[in-house]
Formats: sequence, structure tokens, C-alpha cells
Amino acid sequence: MTDRDHNPSSTHPPLPPTSEDDQFSRLRLLRSRRVGIATYKRLLTEHGTAQNALAALPEVARAAGVETYEVCPEAVVQAELNAARAVGARLVMHGTAAYPDLLADLDDSPPFLWVIGDPSLLDRSMVALVGARNASSLGMRMARKLARDLGQAGYVIVSGLARGVDAAAHAAALDTGTIAVHAGGVDVMYPAENTDLALSIAGQGLRLSEQPMGLQPIARHFPSRNRIVSGLCRATVVVEAAAKSGSLITARDALVQGRDVLAVPGSPFDARAAGCNQLLRDGAVLVRNAQDVIEAIDPIYKEPRQLPLDASPVEPPRKPKSDARKNLRKTAKLHQKILARLSPAPIAEDQLIRDLAVCAAEAAPVLLDLELEGQIIRQSGGMLSRS
Repeated sequence: MTDRDHNPSSTHPPLPPTSEDDQFSRLRLLRSRRVGIATYKRLLTEHGTAQNALAALPEVARAAGVETYEVCPEAVVQAELNAARAVGARLVMHGTAAYPDLLADLDDSPPFLWVIGDPSLLDRSMVALVGARNASSLGMRMARKLARDLGQAGYVIVSGLARGVDAAAHAAALDTGTIAVHAGGVDVMYPAENTDLALSIAGQGLRLSEQPMGLQPIARHFPSRNRIVSGLCRATVVVEAAAKSGSLITARDALVQGRDVLAVPGSPFDARAAGCNQLLRDGAVLVRNAQDVIEAIDPIYKEPRQLPLDASPVEPPRKPKSDARKNLRKTAKLHQKILARLSPAPIAEDQLIRDLAVCAAEAAPVLLDLELEGQIIRQSGGMLSRS
């Protein structure tokens, strides 16, 4: 060992991993107590190699007032590697060709990512779709439509595998490419209700996490997950979000990271849309369809939207009054039928529409009227009940 190894220069830049031993040592350094991402990067910069940083870590801890300090045992890292091998996970390290470029640009980019599935998706353009867990039926439909259309346009859909909007976006993009970012270990299915979806993503898309294998997520892990969701992507689209929600944390992360933030507008009477409307008020790009997203992030696709100079509003033809009265009677009758069918026990909206023997387009505005009047309650999972 040279004198430089014992006394590494403080200006020595961290080198990319060159061997399995170095990979093992870097992972051991990151898993050591009180070593976060910033400390990990600083130690590598100051000491040149992970081995040197591990050797210096107890003294660094003592200087910080921690008298008894032990670095992460080798057996702990070996157990993590064994657990990864058992589920087919592979390790992607910062500084290697497999690591996603946009994520690598972040100051707090994860030093390691565990991935299960198709890592080639990390080389494609990505868009994040996030939103409410208790999403409305319209919100779920919008998430599926955006995910499907953006996927067909060549974009990989990234989300957080949560219930609601996240799950809808992942499911709709399975055939075209989707990436699920876990808050816990990449081998931990959370929430459990999305286990089948997670298995499908592993087979057709990609799951990833910065957390150790087997880690059960707790509250503080979700904001960390959100920064990866936005950090992977050129843009983040918020489909539905309350005024205080994790989706707004993801949007804020995207802004800090210098990425585009877009939002789907919603009714001012629906608390689930308050966050989106707030983002739009503050300057986010309004999204009506996938083309709005594509135009926002790829200017080459932009098409001028100008009315002819001589264009003037055209008044639609008026319906005869007898037809209007007939429609009012029909709507009132449908109101009564819906209220008669509903009870405090929730029922799926699709099932209700089938029971009423009407088309969805006819029932949707009536259901919205009843919801705004407070006569029915829209619950998570597309369920309806009478208030």
C-alpha cells in the first residue's frame, strides 16, 4: 500500500466502481450507521476509495462525538446481496453506464439502485404520473388514458406503485413500458393489494428502489421515493391531488430538480382536485390530454393553435322547447332511479350503471350533479354510496 493510500488527497475525486470488491465496500459504506448520501459522497471524495473511507469512518465518528462506532458488518451486506440474488434483483451503481442520466444529475442521487425487470427502460424518455390514492372515477380514467397514450407515443410511465392514480397509470402502461419506484425494498410488496400488479411490472416493466432489500417502508421513506420518481423523468404530471398530499411533494421535487410540472384541472368542489388547481394557479402547465404533455416537454411537436382572423363564435342550434322539457323529465327520472338504487353501503359505479341499463355518458353528468348536491358520496376504488 502506498503513502497515498494512507493519506489520500482531500481533492481526490470518487472513482467509478471497478471491481466487485469495491462495489461491496461502497455498499457497506452506505449501509453504515449515520452515513447518508451526502456523507457517503463526501467520504469518497476525501478518502478516494470506499476501503479507505471505511477505515477512516470510526475516527470520523469519534470526531463527531460518537465514541463507540462500528461500520456495517460484512455479513449484513452479504445477506442483502443473497436476498437480491434470490428474487432476481440486480444492483445499478451511480457512475456506471446502466445508471439513468437524469437521475445522476441530482445532488442527492442514490448511490445504488436495486432493480427487478427490464433495465433498458432506464435509457428511454420517462414521464411521471402521480395523484391521489382515493382517486375519483374520472381521475382514474384520466390516469389510464394519459398513461396509455403517452406510452404509445414512446414514453415510459413512472410512478410510485401506490393505490389509486399510481396503480391505474402502471396498469395502463404495462404493454408500452412502466417503472415502479418502491418506498421500501424492491422485494417488498407495498401496498399488499398491488402485489399482482407489482409482479406484472417485474415481468413486463421495471421495479426499483434505493432502499436495502427487505426494508418495510415507513412514513419518512415516501418523500425519498418521490424525489426518485420525479428525478427519473423529464416531466411530472399530477392527475389528482389534495391540497396537502404526497403528489404535491413530488411536484415540488420536480421543480427543485428543474423538471417540468403539469397538472390536470378538476372541479373546485372536489377536495381531491385542490392540489392540481393550486399548481395550475401557480404556473403549472394545464393538461387535457397526452398531446399537451408531449408539447410541453418536446417543443418540436408544438403546433400553432390560432383561430382564423375572421373567426367568430357560432351559436349552436337551439333545441325545441319540447325536447328540452323531455330531457329534463328524463334526467329527473334518472336522478330518482340512482337514489333508489344507492344506500349507505358502497356499490361500484360500473355496476350501478349496468343496473340502471343506461350508457356511461348519460349517467356521468347526473352522478356529478348528485355528488355536488351532496346526495351521493364518491369513495375510493370507484365506489358510490348515498349520503
